[in-house]
Amino acid sequence: MVKLTSPVSAILLLALPAAGLSAEEAAAPSIDLTHHWVGYGAIAIFFLAYVLAMLEETTLLRKSKPMVLAASLIWVLIAVVYVKGGMGEQSGHAFRSILESYAELFLFILVSMTYLNAMEQRGIFDNLRAWLLSKGFGYRKLFWITGILSFFMSSVLNNLTTALLMGAVVLAMAKDNRRFITLACVNIVVATNAGGSFSPFGDITTLFVWQKGVVPFTHFFALFVPAVVNFLVPATIMHFWIPKERPEAAARAVPLRRGASGIIVLFLLTIATAVCFKNFLDLPPAAGMLAGLSYLSFHFYYLYSSRHKDVDTARNTDEPETRPASEPESSGQRNIFDVFHNVSRLEWDTLLFFYGVMMCVGGLSFIGYLTLASNYLYTALDPTVANVLIGIVSAFIDNGTIMYAVLTMAPRISEGQWLLVTLTAGVGGSLLAIGSAAGVGLLGQTKGIYSFMSHLKWMPVIALGYAASIFTHFLINSRFF
Repeated sequence: MVKLTSPVSAILLLALPAAGLSAEEAAAPSIDLTHHWVGYGAIAIFFLAYVLAMLEETTLLRKSKPMVLAASLIWVLIAVVYVKGGMGEQSGHAFRSILESYAELFLFILVSMTYLNAMEQRGIFDNLRAWLLSKGFGYRKLFWITGILSFFMSSVLNNLTTALLMGAVVLAMAKDNRRFITLACVNIVVATNAGGSFSPFGDITTLFVWQKGVVPFTHFFALFVPAVVNFLVPATIMHFWIPKERPEAAARAVPLRRGASGIIVLFLLTIATAVCFKNFLDLPPAAGMLAGLSYLSFHFYYLYSSRHKDVDTARNTDEPETRPASEPESSGQRNIFDVFHNVSRLEWDTLLFFYGVMMCVGGLSFIGYLTLASNYLYTALDPTVANVLIGIVSAFIDNGTIMYAVLTMAPRISEGQWLLVTLTAGVGGSLLAIGSAAGVGLLGQTKGIYSFMSHLKWMPVIALGYAASIFTHFLINSRFF
């Protein structure tokens, strides 16, 4: 069952997400359980949990629940064997090592999401959406504007937030024009995944690679041109199928709420702080992000202290008035100047899902399965072939999961190959609608107008962009190989 006889079997093992083990711990577990019933049971538990996670929209069971349970069961199985062998301390140390890696990721994403929620609270995204709706752009121009904005916004925001924002604009503008909505959503998915692939902050894959230290911060931007190619090739082809009509302007731009500009500046300063902590102080980027959270806290303190200046209260909005006990009755939900209010609005299901993913694969890596996959993919196969296959698999399996697997394998490949797998894992999710959070989010938002099959229709075009981006990477980034 665990012998690797084909590229397919190796790729299936790549679906096992990786964890925070060191290369030595991952490559040489003290007890080889790959042919043990514990190993077989761990694989079965993980795949069952992952299938349930992918069926979240059908079962209405949040994806974090099966993954967290699976993580617990896998480590219980491992611990039973190690405790019986008098090596319980070693399995406990491995678990804590993975937990430390997750803690860094958790804190980093926590701060990033908090800033995004604060921007939403101050009306930044609503303002952008209203501005676009007020201009009366034609469908073709709107197609390119939403695509380009998605590309650049996803380099600093998460791809799900970007996709949902642009999707809301498309739905408001297009109304019943199903063909435009479908094409625009496909374009948004491709653009957000491409835009996130060249920035250390743009996607979970690039964040993992940067935090691991295998690619320096500035070298990620060598993927900018390949990412642009990945976006432009399918967009240019789809352009000719976009209707030439011009929808009616549906809204009027509104001014930003007080404090919004300051939050944007502080978010950029927070990113700079995280980069400096990593590059100059050898401290985890999460430490810099937490420092940035304090910037936001003080900014909210200032806004609260000077709240008498804020004339944009809840009575000027359509939202119901909700307030904590500490706020005056005239304050609306959007006037709550408390950073912990924004923290409470995080996507906790996603954060717990990543905990389950990391701990599951931490266990599978500790058992020894990723060593088998690594020995085949990066020894029997050429690294380029392996990295291209990894990108294709990311259309079926979450790209963060795939990247964790590669990082845990710790293959001895050049920096150019590390950049290649970062690119392919990031943009490969665009091949299918379910291959990325952006696609899954738009599937739910459009209520069937943009569907799995409508995206699949354009997969050959997207695959052409995928191949073109890989060719471009080899063409312009040969110095990294």
